[in-house]
Amino acid sequence: MTPRQSCIAPIQEHINAAIHELLASFPEPEHLSPDERRGVIARYTAVLEGNFIYWMTAAYLCVASEEAHSVIRDNLFEEVHENHPGMMRKFAIAADAFPTDSDALAVHRNLQNVRLFVGRLSSVKILVMMAFFEGFISRFMPYLAELATRRGSAEQEYTKVHGVCDVAHTQGLFRALEAEMMLVDYPLAPETNPLEGVELLRTLIQGIVHPCVEDQLYVQVNR
Repeated sequence: MTPRQSCIAPIQEHINAAIHELLASFPEPEHLSPDERRGVIARYTAVLEGNFIYWMTAAYLCVASEEAHSVIRDNLFEEVHENHPGMMRKFAIAADAFPTDSDALAVHRNLQNVRLFVGRLSSVKILVMMAFFEGFISRFMPYLAELATRRGSAEQEYTKVHGVCDVAHTQGLFRALEAEMMLVDYPLAPETNPLEGVELLRTLIQGIVHPCVEDQLYVQVNR
C-alpha cells in the first residue's frame, strides 16, 4: 500500500461507516405516512436536481491531476448526456412528489452551507464529499424506490440507473482522490479536516429524511 493509499484507506472506512449509520437512522418506509414519503422524495429532488452537476463541476474546476480531471469529466458527461436531472424530475412527478416552495425552504439552510463549502474550491475536500455522496446515493436507491412504489409509482428509471452507475462513480472518485493527493503536501496538516464536506452533506441528507423543527419554522416564516 502506497503512502497515499494508506491515507485514503481510513477516509474510505469513515465514509462507509457514515453511510451505513445514516441509512440505519432512516425510518422504515412502511412506518411513514403518505405525506411523509412524499416529503422525502420532494426534498431529495430539491437538492439533487439542481445541485449535483454544479458540485461535480466545482470538483472539476479545482482539481489539478489528469486522473481526477478524467474521472470527473466522464462522470459529468454521463450526467449531462443521459439527462440524469430529467430522470430525477420524471421520478418525482410520477410519485406525485415534485418539490414545492416549502420543500425547497426546508433544506435551504443546510443546502446553503454545502454550497458555501463547495465554493471554496478545495480539491481534496470536495472529492471526499462527492465520493461520500455517490456512495450514499447508490445505497439509498432501494429505499427511495420503495417510497415511490408506496406512493403508487411504477417509474424506476432513476433509481435503477443510479443504483448501478454510482458504485463505479464512487470507485472512480477514490482513484481521483489518490491522484490528487499526490499533488498536495503529505501528510495533511493536523488542522485540516478532509471530512468537512462529508459532515455538512450528512447534515443536509439527515434534514431531507428528518426535517427538524427549526427548518419547519423557517418554512412557515418564509412562505
